[in-house]
Amino acid sequence: MIHPLNPAMAATDAPPVMEARRWLDGVVFPADRPLINVSQAAPVDPPPLALRQAIAEAALTNDAAHLYGPVLGLPALRAEVAQQWSTAYGGTIRDTQTAITQGCNQAFTAVMSTLAGKGDEVILPTPWYFNHKMWLDMQGVAAVPLPCGPGLIPQASEAAALITPRTRALILVSPNNPGGAEYPAETLAEFMALARSRGLALIVDETYRDFDSRTGAPHGLFTDPDWADTLIHLYSFSKAYRLTGHRVGAVVASEQRLFEVEKFLDTVAICPSQLGQIAALWGMQNLGDWVASERLEILARKDAMLKGFADLPNWKLLGCGAYFAYVEHPYPMASNDFAKWLVSNASLLTLPGTMFQPTGSESGKRQLRIAFANIDTTGIAELFRRLRAIQL
Repeated sequence: MIHPLNPAMAATDAPPVMEARRWLDGVVFPADRPLINVSQAAPVDPPPLALRQAIAEAALTNDAAHLYGPVLGLPALRAEVAQQWSTAYGGTIRDTQTAITQGCNQAFTAVMSTLAGKGDEVILPTPWYFNHKMWLDMQGVAAVPLPCGPGLIPQASEAAALITPRTRALILVSPNNPGGAEYPAETLAEFMALARSRGLALIVDETYRDFDSRTGAPHGLFTDPDWADTLIHLYSFSKAYRLTGHRVGAVVASEQRLFEVEKFLDTVAICPSQLGQIAALWGMQNLGDWVASERLEILARKDAMLKGFADLPNWKLLGCGAYFAYVEHPYPMASNDFAKWLVSNASLLTLPGTMFQPTGSESGKRQLRIAFANIDTTGIAELFRRLRAIQL
C-alpha cells in the first residue's frame, strides 16, 4: 500500500548526485580505463593529519563534545567567524550576527524557512544549484529562473523585471555552483541595491570563496554599516577543511533573522555537530597557510581545465572556477542521455545541464558540469584525452 505523500515532495526531483551514481550500477570499467568521477563537488581526501588529531583529542578528552550544544553554535566558533569575516571583508560583523549550521545546505534551508512559504517566489539565476531548487520545490515556493548571460554572470536589471508582489528573495552563489563564475563586486553591489530598494533579502552563498582566484575581498557588501537589513551570507567549512562528513556551515545575518533561524535549527537538528564545530574552529585558528596551499592547487587545476578546453575547439567553456567547469558539448544528443553514454563509453561520470536548468530547457540539453576538484592535473589530462577520443 502506498501511503499519502506530500504533493510538493512528490513533485521534487530526485537528488541528482545519487541519481548519477545509479548509472554506475552493473557497469564494468576496463582495467585500462577506470572510472573518472567528476560528478560531485567535494574533497575526496580526509582532513590534514593535525586536524584529525585535534578531532580525536576532543573526542577523547572533551566530554562536552558529546552533548547537546547551543542551537546557534559554539560561542567560540561564532566569535571566530565574526572576527575573521570582519577582517576579510573590511566590515563590522558581531558574533551575535553569526550562526553555525549542519552544513551550508542546512544554512540555506534554515534561512529560506524564515523568508518564504507556499505561494511565494524566489529569484534563482540559472544554471542553478539543484539543492536550492529542490528545497524551494519541497516548500511550495516558486523558483523564478533568471537566465545568465555571457560568463554566466546574472544581471540585476534583468532580475528587476522578474520581481512581483510575491517575491521574497534574490539568491546568488559566488564563486558559482555549477557555473564556476566569480561574480564581480559591482554585480553583487547592484543586486544588493535592488534587493534593498524592493524590500527583499539578498542571499549570497559563498561556499567556495576560499578558492576564488582573486585576491582581497570579493565584494564590499559588509562595508555597508546597514548590511544586515538586506544581506544574508552563507558559508561552508566542508571544502576548505575537508570536513564534508562533519557537516559544518554558517549563516551571517541580522540578530532578528537568526532569532527566527534558531526555531528551525532547534526543530531539525537541535544543535550542530560538536566535533565538527571544534574541527572548524581549530582549522580557522591553525590552518591558514594550509588552506592557502589548497587554493593554489585548485587554481592550478582550473588552469589545466582552461588549457584543455582551449585545445578542444568543438566544446564551449561557459564558465570555469572554484571546483567547476560548466561546458556546452557539441554532440546531437541531449545532455542527460550523453552523460549516461559517457559512463559506458568513456568511463566518465559527469552531471548533465538538465539537472541545473528548468524542465525543458534547451540550454540544459547541451550542457555538462565537470567537478574538476576531484581529480589532479594528471587526471585532468586523462579526462581530456577521453573527451578528444569521443566518436558519435
